[in-house]
Amino acid sequence: MLTMHEFGEENEKILVLCHPLGVWWDVFEYVIPILEGEYHLIIPAMPGLDPDQSETNYTSVEEIASDLADWLIQNGHQQVACLYGCTMGGGVVTRMLAEQRIKPDCVVIDAGMTPYQLPRILTYFIAVRDWCVMEIGKHASLKMLRGMFSPEKYSDEDLQYVKKVLKSMSAKTIWRAFYSCNNYSMPNPALKPTCPVQYWYGDEEQKERRWDIDYIESMFPETEFVENQGMGHAE
Repeated sequence: MLTMHEFGEENEKILVLCHPLGVWWDVFEYVIPILEGEYHLIIPAMPGLDPDQSETNYTSVEEIASDLADWLIQNGHQQVACLYGCTMGGGVVTRMLAEQRIKPDCVVIDAGMTPYQLPRILTYFIAVRDWCVMEIGKHASLKMLRGMFSPEKYSDEDLQYVKKVLKSMSAKTIWRAFYSCNNYSMPNPALKPTCPVQYWYGDEEQKERRWDIDYIESMFPETEFVENQGMGHAE
């Protein structure tokens, strides 16, 4: 069950924002005041990353995409101005784009995670590695986190937030999130978009996103790729 956060409900144009892994829905707090004057913002809190439902665990990209589409349709929001998803949220939006149950005027996939095209045994070991890194991160001190994040870009307050979110994530949520984001299924055949699609990435993560860029290009050939200068992953 998704918790939905809405702002600017009096506005006609709807902007759906899907947040990354490792943060809560309130990661958008800096842009909400800018956008809510023009847009009706709909921000789902992902299960396992919802401070209001701390007992929940992550489900899967497919289930979240389905639940979000169900909610939008049931509330009369099948047509939206934009679907935006960042990293994990980008995977959700990628799946929704291929299903086309929701009719967006445009789509932005920001450093979105795409399914590995690898043997399942390899994807399993990749997920184990990622799970271990996140579990270690949950117990890292603030000093250790400072060594992992650029001090020019992340304040102590930012790192305290990261530490709080990591501590809130169960081992099951971490496992399911990484495994699902790396291996979620796509409709076969995937429907071709009828709206403009952009894939954003930072120039500092170009090498890491090469796989995802190639996947999106093969699935949605008309996608416009936008490189953001001076940016790393999800910045």
